[in-house]
Amino acid sequence: MFGAKNKKEDDGDDLNLHVTRYRPEELDKLTKTTKFSRKEIQLIYRGFKQECPTGLVDEDAFKDIFAQFFPQGDATQYAHYVFNTIKQNSSGQISFEEFLGILSKVSRGTMQDKMQWIFGLYDLNGDGHITKTEMLDVVTSIYEMLGRNTEPQVEEHSAKEHVERIFHQIDLNQDGVVTIDELVEWCRRDDRILQSLDMLDTVL
Repeated sequence: MFGAKNKKEDDGDDLNLHVTRYRPEELDKLTKTTKFSRKEIQLIYRGFKQECPTGLVDEDAFKDIFAQFFPQGDATQYAHYVFNTIKQNSSGQISFEEFLGILSKVSRGTMQDKMQWIFGLYDLNGDGHITKTEMLDVVTSIYEMLGRNTEPQVEEHSAKEHVERIFHQIDLNQDGVVTIDELVEWCRRDDRILQSLDMLDTVL
């Protein structure tokens, strides 16, 4: 998500340098707690620091970053949902460690890691269940973010039709909510979904 810096930087351990108001954990520790190599972490951090010079990003800045990648649509609501899956404290800001940890799980983690993140994205109130309303809210935000880039062109009722079509497929016991186990079972039955999860691996 974060691009490389335009100006030339030293190839040294940039993570070990002091950053205004914030100093990330040492590079060696991050290589042990994530699935990224030393060089990958340096590249990710340089892009992160370019967008977030203080080393911390609040929700408004996070939305601005998403808007750069989806100029054809409105990424505001989807960015809000993603931000909440990363934010681990009440400060309203995301640290580099938090961002890197989620990126590691989503891009390099096990299927279970990826499914847990996806489930958390849709479980908006954090009660351990996804309702049809929650699924519709998130799917609608994705359609709004993609805007004119979607094929076929998105109609206002498309998100609702999509949710109506798949919700009952996932809700195996038909109790009106989706659990993490039901989501995992549904994904395992569809090779296309498994392939798309594998494609979450980030190329740096």
